[in-house]
Amino acid sequence: MVQVCLNGPRTAADGTAVPLTPESMADSAADAVAAGATDVHVHPKTPCGRDTLSPRVLAETLSAIRARVPVPVPVGVTTGAWAEPDAAARLERVRSWADPPVLPDHASVNWHEPGAEEVAALLLDLGVGVEAGIWSGTEGAERFAASPLGPKVRRVLAEVTDTDPSSAVDSARGLLSDLGAAHGRPVLLHGEDGGAWPVLRLAGRLGLA
Repeated sequence: MVQVCLNGPRTAADGTAVPLTPESMADSAADAVAAGATDVHVHPKTPCGRDTLSPRVLAETLSAIRARVPVPVPVGVTTGAWAEPDAAARLERVRSWADPPVLPDHASVNWHEPGAEEVAALLLDLGVGVEAGIWSGTEGAERFAASPLGPKVRRVLAEVTDTDPSSAVDSARGLLSDLGAAHGRPVLLHGEDGGAWPVLRLAGRLGLA
């Protein structure tokens, strides 16, 4: 499985190529799926280009992307704490996605963030698949290993935060070692910036998503 991450937390300050509107995200998703991506991860944005958990923006973004990609292709979103720093408010935002129900197929939950267990449990109750975001350089792997929700997540999103192409692969191997059995869940190895291609090639060699 190859997942395309359309934009991440980037803003207009990162360049004009970053898709920030629902329409540009849909265009980017369609191009990526045509090139071979089988899963989509996106960060819905406010009109000023900031990540948001707003149900209105979520609905607009999901509708635009789903109109452009084939029905079997799942579309997921972030629940990153930077989009809503207050853990209780973040939980209420996610709860609001169900009324009226416009839900993503899956959502990433960063296990090192405050409130991660509660957000993941709520998503599971809503019928949304959970990607357990385990970042290198955090306590995420340790917390996930002790989590009763571990066996229930859709997959582990092993996020290599090392962006140096000369060291990202070693960081990725270290993260995978920290994850261990990962509750038997599938692992998607995720690189970024300068580390993206080296980590992608490593995933291919290891037979990981």
